[in-house]
Amino acid sequence: MNSVDAIPLTLFALFICVFALGAGMVCLVIRLRRASSSLQEARQANRSLASRRQFNPCFTHRPPLWLAIRSDNPMEVQEALSLDNPVQCSWIECMDGGNTLFITPPVNGWLFVIGTDLPNPSYDVDACFHFLTALSRKVGRVQFFQADPVLGHHAWAQVDWGRVTRAYAWADTTVWNQGLKTTAEIELGLTCFAYGVDCSTLKWRTADLPAANVGKVSLLAARWSLDPATVEGRILAQAYGIGGRASRLY
Repeated sequence: MNSVDAIPLTLFALFICVFALGAGMVCLVIRLRRASSSLQEARQANRSLASRRQFNPCFTHRPPLWLAIRSDNPMEVQEALSLDNPVQCSWIECMDGGNTLFITPPVNGWLFVIGTDLPNPSYDVDACFHFLTALSRKVGRVQFFQADPVLGHHAWAQVDWGRVTRAYAWADTTVWNQGLKTTAEIELGLTCFAYGVDCSTLKWRTADLPAANVGKVSLLAARWSLDPATVEGRILAQAYGIGGRASRLY
């Protein structure tokens, strides 16, 4: 083969090499883009999962005590509660940071307040009354719920601008019974004993009624406002609320 004939073959071989190199580069770019897209999707999924994990502990297991406040303004509730060093945080961060109250983002015009600084009518019903009425004078409609499946203690209250429209609390005996039973209580079959009634002296079927009430507190909350255990999925996009410590107690 002379040199003249070798030139076309050389050029053709060079073309094949360039084409193969270009095809390889294209395939590499496509694979890198796919890998990048998969990585972004995985990161997004992890962020979504992390958000769910941050908020789930609060609402997958219903808290034993909670407030439902008719408000779209967490800052207003924060000021009404006089929180010390309030911070924007998730429920987990709130508890890990030593905070004792957590205000959730609003859902359908309601927000929840949970935490260890909420008053327990089983220990001091007067403190619970004063706390709720004082808070209600500042923010309007406030609802309080308690459901302790271990002790059987339970309570519910609705306060409008400082006035108790309905309240009932049971701690082995009735400690608070104010206002007429609401339609929701009647339809749910909630039993409200008069002051001084000792269930231990009643027939066994009647004695089981306080325990039955505990299981219906969440149903009453859903009728009056919202059951916190049923709204978690709708507020994941706004999972961060406000945490802090109460500057004064009741």
